[in-house]
Amino acid sequence: MSDHDFKLTRNAAGRLVLTAAEGDVHEGVVPVRAFPISAPDEGVSLLGEDGHELRWVSRLSDLPEVMRILIEAELAQREFMPEITRIRQVSSFATPSKWQVSTDRGDTELLLKAEDHIRRLANAMLLITDGYGVSFLIRDTGALDRHSRKLLDRFL
Repeated sequence: MSDHDFKLTRNAAGRLVLTAAEGDVHEGVVPVRAFPISAPDEGVSLLGEDGHELRWVSRLSDLPEVMRILIEAELAQREFMPEITRIRQVSSFATPSKWQVSTDRGDTELLLKAEDHIRRLANAMLLITDGYGVSFLIRDTGALDRHSRKLLDRFL
């Protein structure tokens, strides 16, 4: 199956509809990125309501603009991963601790339940999952200000 042997539309209820070249129609399609952080434009699976893959998209940028926009809009609704730009304060250097952080989506507080909720993804990239299940990304620890790095180092 190629990346382009289907048509993607949105129905009146706002759900994605995939129409295959052979005429099969699938409503309630859900796009899922294979590598949401390291390669967000590569590898998107279009899943049916039953969770089975209907189509694989190697690169979003290879799709016609209309379909790419539909998929990106759906992904934006499903994905919520604020990027931490500054760690302002932590309540304690023992877990659980409350962190006051600045993100690309505004200031917020996160609850770090355990140190193993900080995962290294790449050399300087971290993923922090708070006590409420929200994932926060630190794209480059070296780009944080000195105060933020000092606080973060106490947990690494």
